[in-house]
Amino acid sequence: MAEASRWHRGGAPKPKLHYRKEVEIRTTLQELSLYFIFLINLCILTFGMVNPHMYYLNKVMSSLFLDTSVPGDERTNFKSIRSITDFWKFMEGPLLEGLYWDAWYTNKTLYNLKNSSRIYYENILLGVPRVRQLKVRNNTCKVYSSFQSLMSECYDKYTSSNEDTSDFGLKQETEWKYSTPNSSSPWHWGFVGVYRNGGFIFTLSKSKSDTKNKFINLRLNSWITRGTRVIFIDFSLYNANVNLFCIIRLVAEFPATGGMITSWQFYSVKLLRYVSHYDYIIASCEITFCIFLIVFTTQEAQKIREFKSAYFKSVWNWLELLLLVLCFVAVSFNIYCNIQIFLLLEDLLKNTEKYSDFYFLAYWYIYYNNIIAITIFFAWIKIFKFISFNKTMSQLSTTLSRCLKDIVGFAIMFFIIFFAYAQLGFLVFGSQVDDFSTFQNAIFAQFRIVLGDFNFAGIQQANRILGPIYFITFIFFVFFVLLNMFLAIINDTYSEVKADYSIGRRPDFELGEMIKKSYNNALEKLRLKKPQKDGDDKGMKGDLAEQARREGFDENEIQSAEHMKKWKERLEKKYYSSEIQDDYQLVTQQEFRELFLYAVELEKELHYVSLKLNRVMRRISALQN
Repeated sequence: MAEASRWHRGGAPKPKLHYRKEVEIRTTLQELSLYFIFLINLCILTFGMVNPHMYYLNKVMSSLFLDTSVPGDERTNFKSIRSITDFWKFMEGPLLEGLYWDAWYTNKTLYNLKNSSRIYYENILLGVPRVRQLKVRNNTCKVYSSFQSLMSECYDKYTSSNEDTSDFGLKQETEWKYSTPNSSSPWHWGFVGVYRNGGFIFTLSKSKSDTKNKFINLRLNSWITRGTRVIFIDFSLYNANVNLFCIIRLVAEFPATGGMITSWQFYSVKLLRYVSHYDYIIASCEITFCIFLIVFTTQEAQKIREFKSAYFKSVWNWLELLLLVLCFVAVSFNIYCNIQIFLLLEDLLKNTEKYSDFYFLAYWYIYYNNIIAITIFFAWIKIFKFISFNKTMSQLSTTLSRCLKDIVGFAIMFFIIFFAYAQLGFLVFGSQVDDFSTFQNAIFAQFRIVLGDFNFAGIQQANRILGPIYFITFIFFVFFVLLNMFLAIINDTYSEVKADYSIGRRPDFELGEMIKKSYNNALEKLRLKKPQKDGDDKGMKGDLAEQARREGFDENEIQSAEHMKKWKERLEKKYYSSEIQDDYQLVTQQEFRELFLYAVELEKELHYVSLKLNRVMRRISALQN
C-alpha cells in the first residue's frame, strides 16, 4: 500500500535490477572508465614482473646443461641418456664442466670471490649444488610363483609407503644415510611418480677435482642401486646484470620397467623486487592495485546487501566475485613470497659452503605468477560486460543464451562418441603409440586430429586393420558430422537473432550510440560542429510523408501512422527498459489507461492490415481465375 501511495503521489518505487536508460548508461560509462584505469594499472604491474631476459637466461642454461654432449659421444647428452652408465658419464663430464668456471678463456684467473664459480662468466653459483636420490625397498611387490626361482627380488614403483629409509653402502657419509624430508619443501611431480623431499643427499665441493673424485667414488661403490627411483640435481645461480635468479633442477627417473627418463626445470625469477627506479613504479602500481581492490570489494558488498539473492542470478556478478577472489589470492601470494624472501635470503647467502635451497622460493613465486596470469585473463574477459550493450555484442550474447540448451544436448552426444573413440584408441594403440600411451593423452591426441595434427603412420603401424578404420570413421563422424552440426546450431540461432534485431526486437540500449552522442555534444560545445536543428527532423518527417503520398496512401492513413509513431515513441521512452524483468511493478490508473488505449490502437491496426491482406488475396485469386 505504501508503494501504491507513492505511485499516486507521483513518486517512484526503489528499483531492484531495473534502471532507467539514461541513468544506466551514465553509470556504465563511469564504471567502464574506472575499470579501464584499473586494467591499465594491472597490465603495468604484470608486465613489470616478467622480463625478456628470463627466457634468454633459461635458454643459455638449458643449452649448457641439457645439450652439451658427453665426451667421445656426440649423440649422448642429458636429454638422451637412458642408462646408468650414460648418467655417470654426464655427471663426470658436461655437468662438471658446466658448474665450474674459474678462469677466462685464456686460462687467466678471472676473479677471486670466495672461490665461487661464475657460469658463463656472468652467473654466480650460489652455494654448492646438491644431489639426492630416493629409493624403494626390496619385496615391495610380489613375484609370481612360477618365476620365484628365477627372480627373488622385486622393487615396485615409488610411493611414500614404499620408500627405503635404511642406510646402505659405506654408511659413513651423508650420501649413504637417509635424511628426513623437510615439511615446508614442495613435492616434485615427475613423469613416473610424485616424489617428496629428503632421501640420500650429498653436496658437491667448491673444488672441481674434489667433486670429480666424489663422483668416481660413488660410481665405484654403486651409489645407484636397483631400488633407486629418482635422482635430483639442484643448484641456483644469480645474474646481477639483469637481477635474476635461475633455479635449476635436473631430474633422472628410474622407472620399475628399467632404463631412465630425464626431465628438467629452469625457473628464472626476480626475487629482489625493488632495486631500480622502474621497480618503484611497479611498487606504486601494486599500492594502486590494492586501493582498487578495496573499492571494488566495497562496491560488490553494497550490491550484495542491496540485491541479496537476486545478485547471484547474473553471470557477470559471478565473474566479478571470481575476479575479486583471484585478486585476493594474488595479494596473499605476493605478501607470502616477500616475507619468505626477507626471512630466508640472508641465511641462504650467508654460508657459501652449503646448498642454498632457492627452489622453495622459486616454486611459490612461479605459483604467484600463474595466479596473476589467470587474474589478468579474467580481467580482460570482464570488458565484455561493458561492451555487451553494443548491437554486435548483444547479438552474440543473445545467440549463445538462446542456443545453450541445444549445445548442451549436442555436447552430451559429442562427448559420448569422443570418449568412446578415445578409449578405443588407448586400448588398441596405447602400448605402441606415444600419443595414446594414456587415456588422457588419447583425448588430447583426438583434439589434435580434429585440428589436423596427427600421426597416421604410427597408428597404421600399430594396427594395420583397426588403425585406418579408427582414423577414417573418427574423421567422418566427429569432424564432418558432429562439428558441422555444432556450427549449424549456432548459425541457425544467429540467423534468428539477426532477423529479430532487423525488425526491431532488440534492446534499445546502445553504449556506442551514447558515446557517439556525447562526442557530438562535446564537438558542438567546442563549436567544432554545427548543432542539429529541429527543422531537419521535421523536414525528414515531411519527406517521409511526401513519399507515402506518392505511393498512394491517403491523408487519414498518413496522419494515423504519424500519430501511432509519436505515441509509440513516447510510451517506449517512458516504459522501455534494457532488461526484461520477471517481477511485477505497480502502475497508476492513468498509466494503465494509456497502455490499454495503445493496445486497442494496435488491435485496430492489425485488423486493418488483415483486411488489406484479404483484399489483396482476393484480387490475386480473381486474376488467376
